[in-house]
Amino acid sequence: MNEPVQLDIHAILKRLPHRYPFLLVDRVLECVPGKSIRALKNVTVNEPYFPGHFPHRPVMPGVIIIEALAQAAGVLAFVTAGVFPDENSVFYFVGIDKARFRRPVVPGDQLILTAKLERNLRGIWRLSTRATVDDAEAAAAELMLAPGITNAAPGEPGP
Repeated sequence: MNEPVQLDIHAILKRLPHRYPFLLVDRVLECVPGKSIRALKNVTVNEPYFPGHFPHRPVMPGVIIIEALAQAAGVLAFVTAGVFPDENSVFYFVGIDKARFRRPVVPGDQLILTAKLERNLRGIWRLSTRATVDDAEAAAAELMLAPGITNAAPGEPGP
C-alpha cells in the first residue's frame, strides 16, 4: 500500500514544470500515489491577474482555479509514475468535463485542491477534482491528463 506523502514548495518545483507567475500549488498536504492528492494554494492580492480581474473587487478567474486543480493532478500523476518532469517528459492537461463554479475565490482565501484518480486507460488519466475554501466548494470538474513527449523539433506540432 502506498503511504501518503507531503511536499513542500521545493519538492513541488521538482515535480511540476511550472514557474512564477504560473505555479499555482504552494504545498501538498497529502498525496497517496495512485489514489489522491490534497494541496494548498494561498491566494494573495499580489497575484498577477487581480489588477485586471477585477480592479474594484478582485476575484480569482475560474480558469485559473481549474489550472490550479490540473497542476495538483499533475503532481499526483508525476508522484504516481515515479518520474520528474524534464525536457522529455510532461503530463498535459487534455480535457475537462462538468466544470462548475460555486463561489468566488478572493485574496486571503486558502484554496484546498483535491484530485482523485478515477481511472487510467491507455495513458489517459481521468480525475475528479474539487477546490474548496473553508470547506465550501468553490469549483469542481472532471479533468483528463496524458503523458506527452516534449522533444518536437521547432515548428513541428507537439503531442
